[in-house]
Amino acid sequence: MNQRTHYHPNLIYSEGTQIVTVKDIIGPNGRTLHPRGAVGVIVRSPRDLDHSYRVKFPDGVEEALKADELTLLASFKEGEIGNSEINAHRSDLFERVIFKCIIGSRAFGLEDENSDTDYRGIYLPPAELQWSLYGVPEQLDCHETQETYWELQKFLVLALKANPNVLECLYTPLVEKITPLGQELLDMREIFLTRIVYQTYNGYVMSQFKKMQTDIKNQGKVKWKHVMHLIRLLISGITLLREGYVVVDAGPYREQLLAIKRGEVPWNETEKWRKSLHQEFEQAQAETKLPDRPDYEKANEYLIKARRLATLEELP
Repeated sequence: MNQRTHYHPNLIYSEGTQIVTVKDIIGPNGRTLHPRGAVGVIVRSPRDLDHSYRVKFPDGVEEALKADELTLLASFKEGEIGNSEINAHRSDLFERVIFKCIIGSRAFGLEDENSDTDYRGIYLPPAELQWSLYGVPEQLDCHETQETYWELQKFLVLALKANPNVLECLYTPLVEKITPLGQELLDMREIFLTRIVYQTYNGYVMSQFKKMQTDIKNQGKVKWKHVMHLIRLLISGITLLREGYVVVDAGPYREQLLAIKRGEVPWNETEKWRKSLHQEFEQAQAETKLPDRPDYEKANEYLIKARRLATLEELP
């Protein structure tokens, strides 16, 4: 995947940053002091973007330039290289979806009248776009319909790292669309289940619970929906380590989790359950029969096959 230079419109560049002028710099007498495209170095940064940078040019002359009168040298040289939006506008990549499923509350059996329907999945870009100078987006999003599709390689990398959301995509019972190539991936989904889930699931739950403890301390409340999902994720992790399978539906824990979602369970009781689940999680990790690492070679073979099929006009 191409990585473009990071740029944020509100970022204030630090002293020593190389820049390029994006328009001619005209002196008091109307003479062009520095033409558009001149390279300089920031010698003093402003306190905010309403004020000017102090820029020094190779001839030793210094000028005051506003933020809209310069750009990063690295960004200027990069131009459109790796700008995947160009290909995204040239082709309807949503037509290249090979797998579409529902995750979130509806897949967990924890939805209510206010729950969204979250669609996730995978798309396989045409080979000519994948190979092009511009590349393709790692992710397609449609916020209006709550849809997100990962480019196949990105999805595989996340799965190999035991990303919880991606693993749940592979095991959700709510599949909306699947092509033969997508089905082939589901048929080999067990290669992504490894001991790494302990670090990914446990680390995420712990960090989020610390934030919630801070919310309790500072605001006196938490978002109970988030607490519910974190408890559910911990339960799922325990099952995965013990049984080698990602259980998506909340099943026998449904009513307890919904009670948490409604804010009917005191925080202390929730924390007690969370700590108990962590002990179970650690025990499951010690006893699991899952391998230490995923099958990288099988995943790689699948990706290469998919790339070859992407040269065909028909979606595989």
